[in-house]
Amino acid sequence: MTASAFLVALIATVPHKIHTILTDNGIQFRFPPRYANGPTARYITHMFAMRCRENGIEHRFTKINHPWTNGQVERMNRTMKDATVKRYYYDSREQLERHLQDFISAYNFGRRLKTLKGLTLYEFICRRWTSEQERFILDPIHQMPGLNT
Repeated sequence: MTASAFLVALIATVPHKIHTILTDNGIQFRFPPRYANGPTARYITHMFAMRCRENGIEHRFTKINHPWTNGQVERMNRTMKDATVKRYYYDSREQLERHLQDFISAYNFGRRLKTLKGLTLYEFICRRWTSEQERFILDPIHQMPGLNT
């Protein structure tokens, strides 16, 4: 239920259409093989798969026993931990959440990434908006922090 709720919240938040999701094979995303191939498999649907189908999202899975596929996600998690909980002490959860939000904003709007040819994530999305508007639901300018947020 948590993964499904996260997907619904993500769809409502991001300004572009999500066409594909790549997840691992955890029970949050699919039934265990013993249930997926049994006689009841055609009558039951995993909640995450149902949300993907409702929103026209193709759901792909990583290969089993290929942990390096999750490497990019794990690297970003490590970057966030190194910049927050491994470096600072927080008096409250709210303080951590505020600092984490500040870090994510700085990363999205200020960090230039080699994989995006030196653009920030926000600059990359805005360039895509000008050339491929059909891929977006909202104008990404509305995601810019400032007076309109």
